[in-house]
Amino acid sequence: QVQLVESGGGLVQPGGSLRLSCLASGPTLNYYAIGWFRRAPGKEREGLLCITKNDGGSYYSDSWKGRFTISRDNAKSTVYLQLNNLKPEDTAVYYCAALDITKYYYCQHYVDEYEFWGQGTQVTVSS
Repeated sequence: QVQLVESGGGLVQPGGSLRLSCLASGPTLNYYAIGWFRRAPGKEREGLLCITKNDGGSYYSDSWKGRFTISRDNAKSTVYLQLNNLKPEDTAVYYCAALDITKYYYCQHYVDEYEFWGQGTQVTVSS
């Protein structure tokens, strides 16, 4: 069982930045990709980025390039989501989730297949 805890959300002004953290615990974390997702009020869940132990991360959409990046500190079992140049439309609950990469190879191709989810952290972009 993989357990995930997000942190780092909060209120930020437009144009500001936040770094979200996803602390993962449990067995065989080497075999899981970690993905970041978000759900805005009244909207569908969106995939943002995902990362495995040995790669630099993959985007779900080109929409996030230039503003969002992902990184992973394996020693700390933590995955980070850097959010830059935030806009009011980025207001959402941000979640991290774990995908078994022994079953699914390209993490950015999946959403519902992620097996374990964190509780989410709220990001509010407002002046």
